[in-house]
Amino acid sequence: MSLKGLFNPRWPGVALFDLDGTLVDSAPDLAAAVDQMLEHLGRKPAGLEKVRNWVGNGAGILVRRALADKTDWEPAALKDEILYNDALEIFYHAYGQINGRNAVVFDGVTECLNHLRSLRCKMAVVTNKPDRFVAPLLNKTGLDQYFRIWVGGDTLEVKKPDPAPLLYAMEQLGGTRGTTVMVGDSAADVNAAQAAGIPCVAVRYGYNFGGSVNSLGADAVVDSLAQLL
Repeated sequence: MSLKGLFNPRWPGVALFDLDGTLVDSAPDLAAAVDQMLEHLGRKPAGLEKVRNWVGNGAGILVRRALADKTDWEPAALKDEILYNDALEIFYHAYGQINGRNAVVFDGVTECLNHLRSLRCKMAVVTNKPDRFVAPLLNKTGLDQYFRIWVGGDTLEVKKPDPAPLLYAMEQLGGTRGTTVMVGDSAADVNAAQAAGIPCVAVRYGYNFGGSVNSLGADAVVDSLAQLL
Protein backbone atom coordinates (compact mmCIF):
# COMPACT_ATOMS: atom_id res chain seq x y z
CA MET A 1 0.00 0.00 0.00
CA SER A 2 1.29 3.48 -0.84
CA LEU A 3 1.08 6.43 1.51
CA LYS A 4 -1.29 8.00 -0.99
CA GLY A 5 -3.62 5.04 -0.47
CA LEU A 6 -3.80 5.75 3.25
CA PHE A 7 -5.11 9.26 2.51
CA ASN A 8 -7.42 8.70 -0.47
CA PRO A 9 -6.70 10.34 -2.78
CA ARG A 10 -4.03 12.58 -1.19
CA TRP A 11 -0.45 12.08 -0.08
CA PRO A 12 0.13 12.93 3.59
CA GLY A 13 0.91 16.54 4.43
CA VAL A 14 3.02 15.52 7.44
CA ALA A 15 5.11 12.37 7.89
CA LEU A 16 6.67 11.37 11.22
CA PHE A 17 9.49 8.83 11.25
CA ASP A 18 11.07 6.76 13.96
CA LEU A 19 14.87 6.77 13.72
CA ASP A 20 16.60 3.62 14.98
CA GLY A 21 15.42 0.58 13.06
CA THR A 22 13.27 2.62 10.67
CA LEU A 23 15.55 5.12 8.96
CA VAL A 24 18.93 3.93 10.21
CA ASP A 25 20.46 0.65 11.31
CA SER A 26 22.19 2.00 14.41
CA ALA A 27 22.33 -1.30 16.30
CA PRO A 28 26.07 -1.86 15.63
CA ASP A 29 26.93 1.43 17.34
CA LEU A 30 24.49 0.86 20.19
CA ALA A 31 25.85 -2.66 20.70
CA ALA A 32 29.43 -1.40 20.79
CA ALA A 33 28.52 1.18 23.43
CA VAL A 34 26.57 -1.34 25.51
CA ASP A 35 29.45 -3.79 25.38
CA GLN A 36 31.92 -1.10 26.44
CA MET A 37 29.65 -0.32 29.37
CA LEU A 38 29.33 -3.97 30.41
CA GLU A 39 33.05 -4.62 30.11
CA HIS A 40 33.78 -1.49 32.16
CA LEU A 41 31.56 -2.98 34.86
CA GLY A 42 33.39 -6.30 34.68
CA ARG A 43 30.61 -8.10 32.83
CA LYS A 44 30.54 -10.13 29.64
CA PRO A 45 29.63 -8.26 26.44
CA ALA A 46 26.09 -8.79 25.16
CA GLY A 47 26.79 -8.76 21.42
CA LEU A 48 24.90 -7.32 18.48
CA GLU A 49 22.00 -9.77 18.26
CA LYS A 50 20.96 -9.30 21.88
CA VAL A 51 21.23 -5.54 21.70
CA ARG A 52 19.06 -5.44 18.55
CA ASN A 53 16.26 -6.92 20.64
CA TRP A 54 16.73 -4.38 23.43
CA VAL A 55 16.49 -1.21 21.31
CA GLY A 56 13.33 0.88 21.06
CA ASN A 57 12.31 2.26 24.44
CA GLY A 58 15.15 4.73 24.99
CA ALA A 59 18.62 4.58 26.49
CA GLY A 60 17.47 4.08 30.07
CA ILE A 61 15.56 0.90 29.36
CA LEU A 62 18.30 -0.28 26.98
CA VAL A 63 20.79 -0.05 29.85
CA ARG A 64 18.39 -1.75 32.28
CA ARG A 65 17.88 -4.59 29.81
CA ALA A 66 21.63 -4.93 29.38
CA LEU A 67 22.19 -5.07 33.15
CA ALA A 68 19.43 -7.68 33.50
CA ASP A 69 20.56 -9.48 30.32
CA LYS A 70 17.01 -9.88 29.07
CA THR A 71 14.37 -8.03 27.09
CA ASP A 72 11.49 -8.55 29.53
CA TRP A 73 13.39 -7.11 32.49
CA GLU A 74 11.59 -6.37 35.73
CA PRO A 75 12.33 -3.16 37.65
CA ALA A 76 12.45 -5.19 40.88
CA ALA A 77 15.38 -7.12 39.43
CA LEU A 78 17.45 -3.94 39.30
CA LYS A 79 17.24 -2.57 42.82
CA ASP A 80 20.72 -1.05 42.67
CA GLU A 81 19.96 2.40 41.28
CA ILE A 82 23.53 3.53 41.92
CA LEU A 83 24.74 0.78 39.57
CA TYR A 84 22.12 1.77 37.00
CA ASN A 85 23.03 5.45 37.13
CA ASP A 86 26.74 4.66 36.80
CA ALA A 87 26.04 2.29 33.91
CA LEU A 88 23.90 4.88 32.14
CA GLU A 89 26.64 7.51 32.33
CA ILE A 90 29.20 5.01 31.04
CA PHE A 91 26.88 4.14 28.16
CA TYR A 92 26.25 7.82 27.33
CA HIS A 93 29.98 8.52 27.22
CA ALA A 94 30.72 5.49 25.04
CA TYR A 95 27.83 6.06 22.65
CA GLY A 96 28.64 9.75 22.33
CA GLN A 97 31.99 8.75 20.85
CA ILE A 98 30.62 5.96 18.65
CA ASN A 99 27.27 7.40 17.50
CA GLY A 100 27.03 7.25 13.70
CA ARG A 101 30.37 5.51 13.15
CA ASN A 102 28.86 2.30 11.76
CA ALA A 103 25.23 3.39 11.27
CA VAL A 104 23.77 2.73 7.81
CA VAL A 105 20.67 4.21 6.19
CA PHE A 106 18.30 1.40 5.24
CA ASP A 107 17.60 0.70 1.57
CA GLY A 108 14.57 2.59 0.28
CA VAL A 109 14.74 5.35 2.89
CA THR A 110 16.39 8.05 0.77
CA GLU A 111 14.11 7.25 -2.17
CA CYS A 112 11.04 7.66 0.03
CA LEU A 113 12.24 10.87 1.68
CA ASN A 114 13.17 12.44 -1.64
CA HIS A 115 9.73 11.64 -3.03
CA LEU A 116 7.93 13.08 -0.02
CA ARG A 117 10.09 16.21 -0.14
CA SER A 118 9.25 16.67 -3.82
CA LEU A 119 5.58 16.68 -2.79
CA ARG A 120 6.31 19.30 -0.11
CA CYS A 121 5.41 16.92 2.66
CA LYS A 122 6.66 18.22 6.01
CA MET A 123 8.71 15.61 7.84
CA ALA A 124 9.90 15.07 11.41
CA VAL A 125 11.79 12.43 13.34
CA VAL A 126 10.08 11.21 16.50
CA THR A 127 12.40 8.90 18.41
CA ASN A 128 13.01 7.60 21.92
CA LYS A 129 16.75 8.20 21.44
CA PRO A 130 18.03 10.84 23.90
CA ASP A 131 18.01 14.33 22.38
CA ARG A 132 21.78 14.74 22.52
CA PHE A 133 22.33 11.87 20.08
CA VAL A 134 19.64 12.63 17.48
CA ALA A 135 21.17 15.54 15.56
CA PRO A 136 24.68 14.00 15.37
CA LEU A 137 23.28 10.78 13.93
CA LEU A 138 21.11 12.59 11.40
CA ASN A 139 24.08 14.77 10.40
CA LYS A 140 26.48 11.87 9.98
CA THR A 141 24.03 9.89 7.85
CA GLY A 142 23.03 12.92 5.76
CA LEU A 143 19.37 12.65 6.75
CA ASP A 144 19.17 15.99 8.58
CA GLN A 145 18.35 17.77 5.29
CA TYR A 146 14.92 16.14 5.11
CA PHE A 147 13.50 17.00 8.53
CA ARG A 148 12.18 20.29 9.81
CA ILE A 149 12.24 19.16 13.42
CA TRP A 150 13.13 16.14 15.51
CA VAL A 151 11.66 15.06 18.82
CA GLY A 152 13.93 13.00 21.06
CA GLY A 153 13.25 10.78 24.03
CA ASP A 154 13.65 13.60 26.51
CA THR A 155 12.26 16.51 24.48
CA LEU A 156 9.02 16.05 26.43
CA GLU A 157 8.36 14.47 29.79
CA VAL A 158 7.06 11.29 28.11
CA LYS A 159 8.17 9.17 25.17
CA LYS A 160 6.59 6.63 22.83
CA PRO A 161 4.30 4.65 23.19
CA ASP A 162 2.75 7.75 24.74
CA PRO A 163 1.14 9.69 21.88
CA ALA A 164 2.35 13.10 23.11
CA PRO A 165 5.61 13.20 21.08
CA LEU A 166 3.71 12.42 17.87
CA LEU A 167 1.03 15.01 18.57
CA TYR A 168 3.68 17.59 19.45
CA ALA A 169 5.56 17.03 16.19
CA MET A 170 2.32 17.01 14.19
CA GLU A 171 1.21 20.32 15.70
CA GLN A 172 4.64 21.92 15.21
CA LEU A 173 4.40 21.10 11.50
CA GLY A 174 0.81 22.26 11.17
CA GLY A 175 -0.60 18.80 10.55
CA THR A 176 -3.88 17.21 11.56
CA ARG A 177 -4.91 13.66 12.33
CA GLY A 178 -6.37 13.43 8.86
CA THR A 179 -3.19 14.47 7.07
CA THR A 180 -0.40 12.93 9.21
CA VAL A 181 1.20 9.48 9.15
CA MET A 182 3.66 7.76 11.51
CA VAL A 183 6.29 5.37 10.15
CA GLY A 184 8.09 3.08 12.59
CA ASP A 185 9.40 -0.39 13.31
CA SER A 186 8.08 -1.38 16.72
CA ALA A 187 5.12 -1.73 19.02
CA ALA A 188 6.08 1.58 20.61
CA ASP A 189 5.53 3.34 17.27
CA VAL A 190 2.30 1.59 16.37
CA ASN A 191 0.80 2.00 19.85
CA ALA A 192 1.74 5.68 19.93
CA ALA A 193 0.16 6.27 16.51
CA GLN A 194 -3.01 4.44 17.47
CA ALA A 195 -3.27 6.43 20.70
CA ALA A 196 -2.71 9.63 18.72
CA GLY A 197 -5.41 8.66 16.22
CA ILE A 198 -3.18 8.79 13.14
CA PRO A 199 -2.37 6.09 10.53
CA CYS A 200 0.78 4.08 11.02
CA VAL A 201 3.13 2.19 8.71
CA ALA A 202 5.39 -0.50 10.19
CA VAL A 203 8.58 -1.78 8.55
CA ARG A 204 9.54 -5.45 8.85
CA TYR A 205 13.31 -4.93 8.78
CA GLY A 206 13.54 -3.06 12.10
CA TYR A 207 14.06 -4.22 15.65
CA ASN A 208 10.68 -4.52 17.50
CA PHE A 209 12.29 -6.33 20.43
CA GLY A 210 12.84 -9.43 18.29
CA GLY A 211 9.16 -9.94 17.46
CA SER A 212 7.14 -9.68 14.25
CA VAL A 213 5.39 -6.42 13.38
CA ASN A 214 2.71 -8.15 11.30
CA SER A 215 0.23 -8.47 14.16
CA LEU A 216 0.70 -5.04 15.75
CA GLY A 217 -2.28 -3.50 13.97
CA ALA A 218 -0.44 -1.05 11.72
CA ASP A 219 -2.39 0.28 8.75
CA ALA A 220 0.32 -1.01 6.41
CA VAL A 221 3.37 -3.25 6.83
CA VAL A 222 6.22 -3.04 4.31
CA ASP A 223 9.64 -4.51 3.65
CA SER A 224 11.06 -1.23 2.36
CA LEU A 225 10.00 2.40 2.51
CA ALA A 226 10.27 2.42 -1.27
CA GLN A 227 7.08 0.32 -1.32
CA LEU A 228 5.17 3.34 -0.04
CA LEU A 229 5.71 5.31 -3.24
